[in-house]
Amino acid sequence: MGEGWVKIAGAGEDGLGLLTRMANRHGLVAGATGTGKTVTLQVLAERFSALGVPVFLADVKGDLSGLATAGTVNEKIQARIEQLGLHDYANRPFPVVFWDLYGQQGHPMRTTISDMGPLLLASLLGLNDTQTGVLYAAFRLADDQGLLLLDMKDLRSLLVWIRENRGELSRDYGNLAAASIDAIQRRLLMLEDQGGAEFFGEPAVSLSDLMQVDFSGNGVISILDATRLMREPRLYAMFLLWLIAELFENLPEVGDPDKPRLVFFFDEAHLLFDDANEALIEKIEQVVRLIRSKGIGIYFVTQNPADLPDSVLGQLGNRVQHALRAFTPRDQKAVRVAAQTFRPNPSLDTAQVITELGVGEALVSFLDAKGRPSPVARALVHPPLSQIGPLDPQQRKEQMARSPFKGRYEQPVDRESAYELLQKRAQVAASEAAQEQAAAAPASRTRGRSRQSAFEAFTKSALRSVGSQIGRRIARGLLGSLFGKG
Repeated sequence: MGEGWVKIAGAGEDGLGLLTRMANRHGLVAGATGTGKTVTLQVLAERFSALGVPVFLADVKGDLSGLATAGTVNEKIQARIEQLGLHDYANRPFPVVFWDLYGQQGHPMRTTISDMGPLLLASLLGLNDTQTGVLYAAFRLADDQGLLLLDMKDLRSLLVWIRENRGELSRDYGNLAAASIDAIQRRLLMLEDQGGAEFFGEPAVSLSDLMQVDFSGNGVISILDATRLMREPRLYAMFLLWLIAELFENLPEVGDPDKPRLVFFFDEAHLLFDDANEALIEKIEQVVRLIRSKGIGIYFVTQNPADLPDSVLGQLGNRVQHALRAFTPRDQKAVRVAAQTFRPNPSLDTAQVITELGVGEALVSFLDAKGRPSPVARALVHPPLSQIGPLDPQQRKEQMARSPFKGRYEQPVDRESAYELLQKRAQVAASEAAQEQAAAAPASRTRGRSRQSAFEAFTKSALRSVGSQIGRRIARGLLGSLFGKG
């Protein structure tokens, strides 16, 4: 296969691979634990990078940092090379940039509360319908008041004000139940204790920094270290979904280009759909369907195709299926479902073969030039050219020191937003109130207090919120986390 193909499996020069101009039709890499999904993901990332396509992937096990250095040929790899007849095989590194929501194993990745939006934030917090409605109202009110919601303290202060003025506000924003506001505040506290507060703020990540090509024409592979993030699976899933939504909303239409502008790998994809409500699944399906016209290919990586809703699974045209085990009736059903997702091959019993595949062996089906899935074929996946397994800590440190984005994201910026504006307005309101009290009679002061505007109450509530947040942080330091985490 020549230029325009991503060859990843099969023997000889022809091999098996996908057309680059069909790569934005999305894909699926599936299989049980230990069957070779991670190496297949690594090989796909290498091949796209070599063709000048930027790649974004989450490293959930810490194994993919080896993409940054050349691999070595051991006995097993040499046997696979000879078996497949890969005469042009040559180890090499690939350009890599490391990212980390917590800023420890890569550049910090942040977004703002406003950019996350109420739908994804509600899902991240696990809110019910009533609580979600209150959160939508809070975002609308912030827009009406011209208040930027950048970080957690902005949103928390806003919610405090809404609670104290819900009677007046309900005329314009609907029922704002105190119980719902309190529930949102508790979920925000939990998110803070899980480290989620580090995700919200500025500088927010620039999408263009995830779509780079190096001086040699190789697509840069952006690797999000998710080894710590995976301890909070909902945060992991919502962050990746937010990033996909940002790409969808901000990139221009390009139709079907000769090759993708970016390939996005969503590992542990089942986490995205666990406990997702109907509205969120509908949005995911819509984004997956439409984002291909932006030149973005999304590849879901999971154990079984049944982990994904049919509305999403039906849009994944390029598929690599590693082995599944059929030890229980439920497993056997999953195998049948996986087999049915392929275009049949008369010479292959797909359901039987899925249970017989060895490590690094897979069933593959890619879209042809007319967008039709090819009949399923059994093949060996090519060995990667880069290192299998992680870099050692010193290698990773050196790689991070050479990043073209060094120093761009490390220092957080806390510009003037809702929280800061409220502090200023509170000071003005307090000063004016003091002047009134000094000049007016007691009765006048009483009438003045009764005429206090909702916005003045907003600013005073914000200051009280500051004190309470500080108090909670001190309590956590003395007594440990309120929610059982260190």
